[in-house]
Amino acid sequence: MFNLWAFSMECLITLYRLISILRHIWTMFSSAAPYKNQHYAELKKNCIHDKTLFEDPEFPATNTSLFFRRSPPGAVVWKRPGEISNDPHLFVEGISSHDLNQGVVGNCWFVAACSCLALKPNLWKKVIPEWKQQEWDPKHPENYAGIFHFQFWVFGEWIDVVVDDRLPTINGELIYCHSKHSNEFWSALLEKAYAKLSGCYESLEGGNTGDAVVDFSGAVAEAINLEEGAFYKDQKKQDQLFEDLLKVYDRGGIISCSIKAEPHEIESRMANGLVKGHAYSVTAVKKVRLGHGLLAYFKNETIPLIRMRNPWGKTEWKGAWSDSSEEWSKVGDMERGNLGITVEDDGEFWMIFTDWCKFFTDADVCRLINTSVISIHKTWNEVVHFGSWTKNAEPLLNRCGGCANHKPTFLQNPQYLFDVTKEVDEVLISLQQRDMKVHRRFGQGENITIGFSVFKVELNRKYRMHDILTQPCVATSTYINARTVFMRSVLPQGRYVIIPTTFKPHTLGDYMIRVFTDVDSGCRELIEDKPKVKCWSSFLGYAQAVTHIYVHGAEGLENQDSTGGADPYVIISCEGRSVQSTIKKDTLQPEFGISAIFYRKKPRKPITVEVRWLNAVKDEFMGQVVLSGSVKDTTDPQRLQLRKRGRQMADEMPGNIGVRIITATQLTAM
Repeated sequence: MFNLWAFSMECLITLYRLISILRHIWTMFSSAAPYKNQHYAELKKNCIHDKTLFEDPEFPATNTSLFFRRSPPGAVVWKRPGEISNDPHLFVEGISSHDLNQGVVGNCWFVAACSCLALKPNLWKKVIPEWKQQEWDPKHPENYAGIFHFQFWVFGEWIDVVVDDRLPTINGELIYCHSKHSNEFWSALLEKAYAKLSGCYESLEGGNTGDAVVDFSGAVAEAINLEEGAFYKDQKKQDQLFEDLLKVYDRGGIISCSIKAEPHEIESRMANGLVKGHAYSVTAVKKVRLGHGLLAYFKNETIPLIRMRNPWGKTEWKGAWSDSSEEWSKVGDMERGNLGITVEDDGEFWMIFTDWCKFFTDADVCRLINTSVISIHKTWNEVVHFGSWTKNAEPLLNRCGGCANHKPTFLQNPQYLFDVTKEVDEVLISLQQRDMKVHRRFGQGENITIGFSVFKVELNRKYRMHDILTQPCVATSTYINARTVFMRSVLPQGRYVIIPTTFKPHTLGDYMIRVFTDVDSGCRELIEDKPKVKCWSSFLGYAQAVTHIYVHGAEGLENQDSTGGADPYVIISCEGRSVQSTIKKDTLQPEFGISAIFYRKKPRKPITVEVRWLNAVKDEFMGQVVLSGSVKDTTDPQRLQLRKRGRQMADEMPGNIGVRIITATQLTAM
């Protein structure tokens, strides 16, 4: 017989997948929004028509674009590339991580990110759009208009930034980021566009490599404290970290690292050649084969190595596996050739992973999360929400309650609900605040301290949490004054609420929260505090009380099969609505750990908690308890005897169940 319902569902699923594919394709090819409403194509066309070179009124060639506090060390002259070199190019011999060298501003973090970007064609071709058309063309000099544009991922949106090509020089040389080739200008122009986005060049003084990588890619950044994690001392943790970084690198992610430094140690050189308070880009993560010839392949002995680059283009690691160290004699010529080993002070070097964990204290791991609906690799479902921490004198409207240390106001923060529908699922959560570097010239612009907590809540919760009763906090991120806070957590099936917060109450700011799960989590913000009063509420009734019920587990249930066990589950019912737990396999002492919340129109009507067991033919009844759910009832945990139902309700059945029930007439009490 033709199943119309199944056919309709199949059509809906197919339609949903088609919409997802079209949305993904549109996102890939949609144009970026113009920064300051400056349209590159239109501006260039006008300049060519008027036979003038573009001069950017939004980022003029003046001191305001250079600094707000400390001027460069010399008299600055703004020059176009043609005034610096006789043969200017965007790229010379392609693009390479060796193209970049840091200038006089302390933005090694940005230069390190650019080095990583140069290794990823799929990324830099997005950041440097129409790169072939933007290149100088000696055959058609009339197409040169002194205008270039670059694209950055800013707070969830691709932004197109236009700049003119007037670059700051001292004594005829570029003073900021520059290439090893004097006639190559992609890095200097990219830096100028980023400086424009940040207000001025000096605003790039001090930053985080991971933030720049996110701005180049839309990646999800995770900060790893190598020192605090003590990876150097724990071989198992170290091996797991290497496998994680290897996976990130192989899947196109970007990694950077640094060594903590006291203020007086910034950019100080250690005896081993490493520099403190300085950002390095990781340019390779490899398992390198040891041995020579065929024997190396049969023996299959490998060691974990990691390659880095110093943005200075010089000053390298001097220890084991450095450029000219004797350890490389353990590696065959073919393997060394594949790794591109060079013995020169170009700023790039290899380290064994153990030494990397020992000497570096921090790493930024930027994952390019695969959300494509068509992929051979692991894919994720992504949900993005934008919000603000805002202040309001009315507690129910306030949204800046601070972290969990501030119990009276903590639950006044924004709340986001999501479901884990699989038995167990890995959840990635990224909380990002708006970049504030543009405000540094006004004495502001520093990151606020942010973080978030995740609570397991009632399976049927639809409204905001107003009190923490039996809902456990299953995960808490670090609280840090970083632009992004990231957490990975493996969660069992259930419903959860994320509460993003600032560390202190009454701190205002904007944020973006991204939630990644294996399958759709239905992540949404909780807006309403309680059920709405509707036009038909006067006829159908409105909630008079709210009840929260938690079922811990059962003990002493009756055997139901030949193995001496059962597959029990519990159903909580109230006024025709019910919530069912997952099935607990082969046990007579199940731990359900389930809670439900009911907004009750008829508070005198009791609540039932019924235990059943899974049967191939028909699920069987194992006992129940009936609860009045009165405001006067005890709110302490109870252990109650299971009983029969119907007219035999007074008769006991084997086993008891642990519950806690709380009722209030104020609907925003929980």
